[in-house]
Amino acid sequence: MVRLIFALTALCLIISCSSRITRITDDFGHAVVPPEPDYSRAEHWASLPTRVDAADRVPRNSGLQDAQASASADVFFIYPTIFTQPPTNAFHWNADVNDEDLNKQIQESTILNQASIFNGSCRIYAPYYRQAHLYAFYTPNRADGEKALQLAYEDVKKAFVYYLKNFNQGRPIVIAAHSQGSYHGMRLLKDFFEGKELKKQLVAAYLIGRAIHPDEFTDIRPTEHPDDVGVWASWNTFGAHYYPANYAKNFKGALSINPLSWSADEVYTPRILNRGGVVLGFRFVPQLVDAQNHQGLLWVHRPHVAGSFLLGNKNWHRADLNFFYMNVRENVARRVAAFARLSPK
Repeated sequence: MVRLIFALTALCLIISCSSRITRITDDFGHAVVPPEPDYSRAEHWASLPTRVDAADRVPRNSGLQDAQASASADVFFIYPTIFTQPPTNAFHWNADVNDEDLNKQIQESTILNQASIFNGSCRIYAPYYRQAHLYAFYTPNRADGEKALQLAYEDVKKAFVYYLKNFNQGRPIVIAAHSQGSYHGMRLLKDFFEGKELKKQLVAAYLIGRAIHPDEFTDIRPTEHPDDVGVWASWNTFGAHYYPANYAKNFKGALSINPLSWSADEVYTPRILNRGGVVLGFRFVPQLVDAQNHQGLLWVHRPHVAGSFLLGNKNWHRADLNFFYMNVRENVARRVAAFARLSPK
């Protein structure tokens, strides 16, 4: 019984946000804007390879090691929306990067469970940024939402410029992001890589948890093989045979890459090919889920842990990376190695 309760709790903590969305009552024009981050200060980075943070950890019982010290590539990681609760200070539309409670949530959720995927082959750089509140995606006043997201992107862009000038030193770059982070990651690709010299340093872009159409970029193509470089990948995870209510508006026609096969085809991939995911307590679970692309979605059956038959969840947005932790980790290493082989000596 204890094991059953643990397993259910583990899954509940990685499912998507509550259907009750906090409503922001003031318009963006009258909102108080949080202070601008200063990326020359280490405390305004959620992860840096030169200090101890949650991205340095590896899952329990996985046998993995943090290899940032010897990594030949960098990852610039942009975390998803963690600012979902009712605001507790004057900043309603965008988060304050000096909010210690929120930063702790960021460390214990996305930096631990997502950014750490990349510590096997990349040095991890992840800025704190004035992320838009979740309501920015749901407000009927789209202008407010767009302004909040624009402010967030200005921080991400500023952090990336600082990273290029002060940390990169010509090393290969992986762009990795989830959800709101992928919204900003798409803009980074267009502003800094598309048609630009920096594209030569792009290993791959993992833009997960956002519906992206195949022709979104002009000269950065979707991945077709697991060792392609200079490419992008994306997927959105749902229960098998389920279509979200906003499917026609948001997901129809999107490209989905199966992280167990690294293909856009709709061939079913059994969970035996899942090298392992993570659940509550940052615990490693081999063969956690299967996967199959279907018309812009990534379908999975219930996770293979005790008690999962009691879950009716169909939206696995928060588990987009958790479910495929090891497959993504190994794929990053594979692409970094392929990039090294193809680069001039």
